[in-house]
Amino acid sequence: MTERSVAPRTGPVAPAALSAERLRILLVEDDEGDAFLVRELLEEAGAPFELTVARSLSEARGKTSGIQCVLLDLGLPDAEGIDGLRRFLAIAGSAAVCVLTGRSDEHLGVAAVAEGAQDYLVKGQVDGVLLTRALRYAVERKRSDENARRLREVELRQSESARLERGLLPQPLMDTTKVAVHTFYRSGRAMGLLGGDFFDVIQVGDDKLHLIVGDVCGHSVDEAALGVELRVAWRALVLAGVADDQVLSALEQVLMTERRAREVFATVAAVVIDLAGNRATVRLAGHPPPVQLVGGKATPVTARTGIVLGVRPTPTPVSEVRFDGEDWSLLLYTDGLIEGHTGVGNERLDIEGLCALLDEPAARDVPLAALPAWLVGQAEQANGGPLADDVAMLLISRGDGR
Repeated sequence: MTERSVAPRTGPVAPAALSAERLRILLVEDDEGDAFLVRELLEEAGAPFELTVARSLSEARGKTSGIQCVLLDLGLPDAEGIDGLRRFLAIAGSAAVCVLTGRSDEHLGVAAVAEGAQDYLVKGQVDGVLLTRALRYAVERKRSDENARRLREVELRQSESARLERGLLPQPLMDTTKVAVHTFYRSGRAMGLLGGDFFDVIQVGDDKLHLIVGDVCGHSVDEAALGVELRVAWRALVLAGVADDQVLSALEQVLMTERRAREVFATVAAVVIDLAGNRATVRLAGHPPPVQLVGGKATPVTARTGIVLGVRPTPTPVSEVRFDGEDWSLLLYTDGLIEGHTGVGNERLDIEGLCALLDEPAARDVPLAALPAWLVGQAEQANGGPLADDVAMLLISRGDGR
C-alpha cells in the first residue's frame, strides 16, 4: 500500500490532538496477509493503537465492546458487499466504520458511505500515516454524527413539548370582567417535557364559568397526549351544552377508549361557578379539593370525593359551595404541588401544609398573578429541591381575591 485513492475528509479536530488518544480498532478481515499488512502500517505510523482482529462477521459480534473504529472487509465468508455492511452496522453501536474494498470494487466504497459507513479505503492505496489519519477522522465524524443526532432528538422533544403544551394549557375561553384567572404549569419530567396534567376554563352565558383541572397517571408522552384529548373533549362537551352531571361520565368514556393500557386512570376536579348566585358546584373524581381564600384565610372546600376516572364507571358526587361576600379566590391544583416533603421526616406538604403556606403573612404580599409560582417555590424549598411530579394550578379570583 503506497497511497490512498481518495484523500481523507478533514474534521473539526486537529491531527495533533487526535494523535494523543489511543485508538481501539477492530479489523474484520479473513485474509491473514491483509490483516498483517494493516498492523504493519499502523505500527509504521507510530500512533498508539490497540488492534483486535476478527475473521468473520459472526466472530466480530462479540468483539465490538469498547471499539472506537472498525475496518470492515466487504468480502467476508459470511457477509459480503453492502448487505454485509448493513448487517454489521446493526451491531456496530457507537463505533465508526471504514470499509475495505479492492481496486476494482471502489464503487462499493462510495455505496458504503451512502449506507452509513464513515469512510472507505482501497486496499493497496494507503500508507500508515494516511491510514491512521483516516481512522481517526472517521472516529471524529462518528462522534459528530452522534452529537448531531442527539441534538435533533432534543429539538424534536422540545417541539413535541411545545405542541403538547398548546393542547394541555389553553387560554381561558371567557370574556367576563367579574373574575380574574391565573394559570400555572411546572413540569416534573426530565428536560422539561410535559406530563398528563391539564386545565381549562370556559364561560357559558353571562355568569356561568366551567373550570377543570385534571391529572392523567404517568409521566410519558402518551399520558400528555391523553391529557390533551381529555381537555379537548371536556371543552367540546361543555360548549355542546351537555348537562353538568353527565360531562365527567362522558369524559370517562373518552379516557377508557383512548388510553394505551387498562391501568391508566385520571383524577379530575371540575367546578361550575355561578357568578350571579355567588356559588359553585364541585365534582371531585379522586382529586384533592380546591382551596378557598376568603378574608385572608385559606380553607379546603368541603366536598365529597368520588373514585378516579377509568377504574369503575361511577357517577361523581356533587357538592355545593357558597362564597361569602364578593372578595374571594378559589385555587384548583394537581397533587404534584402537595406531594413534596416538608423537611420534617417523611411528612408531605399535603392540603394542610398548602393552606398553612397561603395563611403566611408573606403570601398576602404576593400579587395574585404571582401566587401560584410563589407556592411552588415555597413547596420546593421545603422539599429540598424540585418537585418530582408535574404541577398545574388554576386560580380564579373575584374582587381583591383575599
